[in-house]
Amino acid sequence: MTVYSSTKEFEGASFVKASFKGATIRFSDVSGMKMRSVDVDGLDIDSHDLFFGSLLVNGVDVVPLVDAELNRQFPGRELQKAQTPEGLREGWVAVQAAWQETVDSTPSELVDEHVPDEWSLAQTLRHLILATDAWLGGGILRRSQPFHEIGQIFSGAEEMGFDMSIFRTEPPSYQEVLAVRAERQQQVTDFLATATPELLAEERQNPWGGDDWRPSVGDCIRVILEEEWAHLRYIRRDLALLS
Repeated sequence: MTVYSSTKEFEGASFVKASFKGATIRFSDVSGMKMRSVDVDGLDIDSHDLFFGSLLVNGVDVVPLVDAELNRQFPGRELQKAQTPEGLREGWVAVQAAWQETVDSTPSELVDEHVPDEWSLAQTLRHLILATDAWLGGGILRRSQPFHEIGQIFSGAEEMGFDMSIFRTEPPSYQEVLAVRAERQQQVTDFLATATPELLAEERQNPWGGDDWRPSVGDCIRVILEEEWAHLRYIRRDLALLS
């Protein structure tokens, strides 16, 4: 199989009567791509950033339809956009209950299994530890080094100049993952318990750097909620395949 990586050679290109059957596109920019008179039977699109733009199918923007359907499948997901302390607290309770259901129902032999190019349940929980550390510990609480050593960093972090020496090279046991995960969940619970509208409105720096966006405290919590719901969807999808 031919692999095209970190290339711009296809920008602005036209493909006529070409076959992409069975092809996989990952971590790539397809914004503005136009597909006309194409066979899309079985086309599978997964984009965490889908809801920040539009996706037209036969002239219809399907993003609001996808968002509504995911809210139906995951009750409480709509609260990831909540603007009040009460709404964010309710949203946090909902997503943690959904996660507990998944963790409790996953057989022990599957916690470290994964489908190709995706994370296992254990790795996903480690990534959520990292997300909490980044947006609560780093973003909101402004700790200089907020990360736990078992956090699962995202692809490309090392190329971005991130200090990978923070993280342990050997994978932790699943029990350690669950213990640290529970600590981070409690930290969010405790923070939200006393959060006020005034605190949620305070400005913070993006914990991943850059000055193009200065999130509010509320924005940081909403990112945590988005991460929780998105990765819950991913792991439920993958566990269904593994089962």
